[in-house]
Amino acid sequence: MTALWGLWPQVQDTCTSLGLMLSLVLLMGLARVVTRQRLHRFMMAHTFVLEFLATFQLCCCTHELQLLSEQEPVHPTWPLTLIYFFSLVHGLTLVGTSTNPCGVMMQMLLGGMSPETGAIRLLAQLIGALCSRYCISALWGLGLTKYHLNERTFACRNPIQVDLPKAVITEAICSFIFHSALLHFQEIRTKLRIHLLSALITFLVYAGGSLTGAVFNPALALSLHFTCFDEAFLRFFIVYWLAPSLGKHIFINVIKRLGYLKMIGNVILTCQFPKPELVQKIK
Repeated sequence: MTALWGLWPQVQDTCTSLGLMLSLVLLMGLARVVTRQRLHRFMMAHTFVLEFLATFQLCCCTHELQLLSEQEPVHPTWPLTLIYFFSLVHGLTLVGTSTNPCGVMMQMLLGGMSPETGAIRLLAQLIGALCSRYCISALWGLGLTKYHLNERTFACRNPIQVDLPKAVITEAICSFIFHSALLHFQEIRTKLRIHLLSALITFLVYAGGSLTGAVFNPALALSLHFTCFDEAFLRFFIVYWLAPSLGKHIFINVIKRLGYLKMIGNVILTCQFPKPELVQKIK
């Protein structure tokens, strides 16, 4: 009984962190509903706000997940379970948005998105990623748990544990695998597809997390490691911006050689979980 009582503060802190993340998801969901009702006539503003909210939600939750994963590094099962669960949550709530600059740029290159819309999405992702840092800093400053320290968000905790070539290869491979799965999972019914993609994300984080963090998302990397970008810009730019783009370019070139470019044009590669109706376009 004494041992269980000793674990109670840790359990309480974990529940507080989970409650904080779920509250953010609910708040962003409410904001999306209001946006769709009020801004549906203003396409650019509608696109910007939805992309901003999606990126903001993803980055804030990932900050908190990263904090939880650092508390028990020798027991990865619980953090990986949380990654899987919140990947499902994002998959269900962020349908139709991107949160990934590499995907937006690729859509523009494929002609699936106008330059104006692409620029709006990229700007929204950049602002959402940066705003999430300051929001998390303010929330951690409240001291809701003993792990919530305001200075954590402004300290560089370098996640790159290997040399530069290996780090680039890791991020490029993660990006290649993930976007390949997006294409091949299109024929699978929506509910199962979301679970498969969430499992894949969890696997990639498990496999590459100890090397680079397995981010494969430039906006998310900017939010998580903004101070590191300031201190070692070129290294982090190559690993977290150029490497994921390289992985996706390799993926596109492979598909072109296989003759599936038309199929790719119909798939929103930037969405972690594309809209169900896109499957009918491919068939």
